[in-house]
Amino acid sequence: MTKTPSGDGTDMGLTPLQMMANGTDDDSDTSVVVDTRPKTKRPPLYKVLLLNDDYTPMEFVVAVLERFFGMSHAQAFEIMLTVHKKGVAVVGVFSHEIAETKVAQVMDFARRHQHPLQCTMEKE
Repeated sequence: MTKTPSGDGTDMGLTPLQMMANGTDDDSDTSVVVDTRPKTKRPPLYKVLLLNDDYTPMEFVVAVLERFFGMSHAQAFEIMLTVHKKGVAVVGVFSHEIAETKVAQVMDFARRHQHPLQCTMEKE
């Protein structure tokens, strides 16, 4: 330890690096700073629904489910049967913007292929 010119053993005259190594740094505040962030709410989710009609072929509905909702053929077939039997089925749950886009894509695709398939969304 480097002594002060007075020779009394105090930390006067030590370099900051030496003070830190000796644990004699003047900034010995040991309080913990807690960073509080405001709780952010999760965005509301929307169900995308596919509605049954008497004109759209089942194969077309399966193709829509595979293409726009990333379902396997087996999953798409099951959902298509649910739509056919119950008249409506939830095909996915998304944030508002994504649900809106999916509905628009499905409706546009159905119109371009001259099918009356209906797709809607509702808040979960």
